[in-house]
Amino acid sequence: MEKSLSICEIFYSIQGESTYAGFPCIFIRMAECNLNCSYCDTKYSHLPQDKVPISEIMATVAQYPARLVEITGGEPLLQDNVLKLMEQLHLEEYDILLETNGSMYLGEVPDYVRKIVDVKTPGSGHGDSFPKWNLRYLQPHDELKFVLTSHYDYNFAKAFINTHELGNRILLFSPVTRLLPAETLAEWMLRDGIKARLQIQLHRVINLR
Repeated sequence: MEKSLSICEIFYSIQGESTYAGFPCIFIRMAECNLNCSYCDTKYSHLPQDKVPISEIMATVAQYPARLVEITGGEPLLQDNVLKLMEQLHLEEYDILLETNGSMYLGEVPDYVRKIVDVKTPGSGHGDSFPKWNLRYLQPHDELKFVLTSHYDYNFAKAFINTHELGNRILLFSPVTRLLPAETLAEWMLRDGIKARLQIQLHRVINLR
């Protein structure tokens, strides 16, 4: 029997986050999530959806002219068959990004997938959700993202980076702008010489989904 996945939506847009920001990208948004972050802007994805065969997912992806695909959510790693989807995308020579909330086991994600791992800060309501042993499964090309709501979150991110000696990793600091203006975060980062990339949601700036 063909493997299938609970899918919220598949759409084509500009990648708004990560070091791939600005590139055309196909998004496969998985349904269901194990966290309920205070600032989540995709709560509609948390509900279960009908199962979609992987062959049908691939056919939808093939309709778009991009070769960059992001698997996002919800939380993609809640569904075991997502690994089969990654395999199929890889066989079709897509570049694959995985956006994950960091709470799930990362050890089975293939090395050819670029993981964008969200280390939840206290402002999310899930500041203790990241298992530290997941750090051992990061590849050099993987990215760690910290979504920040306050100076307290900022200090949490700095301490996490220093404690785990992550200064040479790809680090993203993303402000929840209704709570923390990007200008304020920029001032803190310049003051402290943080080796991180300030990341705003580009798709919001250009008014795309």
